[in-house]
Amino acid sequence: MSGTSERTGHPEAKGRMMAHILIIDDSPTDVRVFTTLLEKNGHRVSSAASAEDGIAIAKRERPDLVIMDVIMPGMNGFQATRTLSRDADTSAIPILIVTTKSMETDRVWGLRQGAKDFLTKPVAEQELLGRIQKLLAN
Repeated sequence: MSGTSERTGHPEAKGRMMAHILIIDDSPTDVRVFTTLLEKNGHRVSSAASAEDGIAIAKRERPDLVIMDVIMPGMNGFQATRTLSRDADTSAIPILIVTTKSMETDRVWGLRQGAKDFLTKPVAEQELLGRIQKLLAN
């Protein structure tokens, strides 16, 4: 299977292993921007507009990584991160919180809930891709 990822069957971008990434974010604009960027770099993307739907998709599809917003109606991203990181079925999936919440206490709290990394919106394209590659390599 030359030139494609064994995991997803998608062409490899710049020789890197491509992944299935789940975006949990209630902003259609942010989902579209992240999806375009990730697909352009060879990743397969799923998305959910609520934390509850995102948890269900994560359990069903077992993505390689989750990009999690914090501020959403209903369950927030901190609660969803805690739920996923404490569930045996999803605890191995790295979670990258990407949010407008920029206080250090938000970052610390997100990591305490089980997130593996934390970025503040707006996110530079190369910064996001670099953090994703680092988390996928672990």
